[in-house]
Amino acid sequence: MTRLTDNRNEPANSHLLEAQQPLSEKHDALQESSRMPYLSAPTLDDLMRYVLDAICQRGSRILPTRGSAREITGVLLELTNPRARISRTETRGKPFSCLGELCWYLSKTNDLAFIKYYLRAYTKFADGDRIYGGYGPRLFDWKRTNQLQRVTSILRQTSDSRKAVVQLFDANDLAEPHSDVPCTCTLQFIVRGGKLHLLASLRSNDVHWGLPHDVFCFTMLQEIVARALGVDLGTYKQFVGSLHLYDRSRRNAARFLAEGWQSTTIAMPPMPEGDSWPAISEFLRVEHSIRTSAALASPEIFDDMDPYWADLIRLLQVFRARKDRDFRRIRAVKGQMSVDIYSQFIVSILAKSGAR
Repeated sequence: MTRLTDNRNEPANSHLLEAQQPLSEKHDALQESSRMPYLSAPTLDDLMRYVLDAICQRGSRILPTRGSAREITGVLLELTNPRARISRTETRGKPFSCLGELCWYLSKTNDLAFIKYYLRAYTKFADGDRIYGGYGPRLFDWKRTNQLQRVTSILRQTSDSRKAVVQLFDANDLAEPHSDVPCTCTLQFIVRGGKLHLLASLRSNDVHWGLPHDVFCFTMLQEIVARALGVDLGTYKQFVGSLHLYDRSRRNAARFLAEGWQSTTIAMPPMPEGDSWPAISEFLRVEHSIRTSAALASPEIFDDMDPYWADLIRLLQVFRARKDRDFRRIRAVKGQMSVDIYSQFIVSILAKSGAR
């Protein structure tokens, strides 16, 4: 296994994004070998930089159905601090769409209208008014099984179990054509040394669009299960069959790299201890109200709510207010946040609108 954890003091090879030939011709030491590339970092931003650098240096050209791309295969990614799950960059700092996709999963639905509110690109992957490969029903009602509940029960009974596996990709997904099938094959939850680790296996992963959302959603699920089990949060690892960058995303990827290295000390706060599901149920109820009726969460809702979940609701309010171009409401919500880590995203919205 080849560990490719670059020196943060070295400049990223952003210029290599424009290369039109495999760079193994220029970098003999980085030619594809039988050893698995292993990319480890403490934050999502660092991990993405390492991935982009690896694709630039050793990626091969491919032409799949969704467009030309450069890929590396058989890659193992590791995020050593799963709470550093949000990019701090202007280019890929997407807490609103990431949070929206998590809400879509937790709501146990594959409804297009729901996820289109947060991510319009999903329209391209719809079969009618549904996303066939949507993870929500597969996580929580797959063949009448709540898989996340099942793996939690397994680990409560046997903490060293190797059976706590969620299956998302199914053999039947290939039986007939669909606009979208799951990119994620399995999620394995494993407790070792008093910590819950998550091992995700993906057949395919788009580094620019898919990776930030997958890391956010899966590590949030990891922390939910860890809290239910009363154990600490371990590391997040993601094995990817095809890790790729589409040609159409090269310019945005170069902009991401040009923003430079981000802090390794900024991360989301720890999720409140204990069973998170009662709080999640209330969180989803408020999310539904904000998304479908543009209703502000009433102040009394926050009275008995932990600040962790209250801040996430406030982010949803900011997203709604941005859609409604209600910048006064955005400024008001910004002043109510209990932590500063989300402030840069709110300030960015106001700055772009000229309403700072």
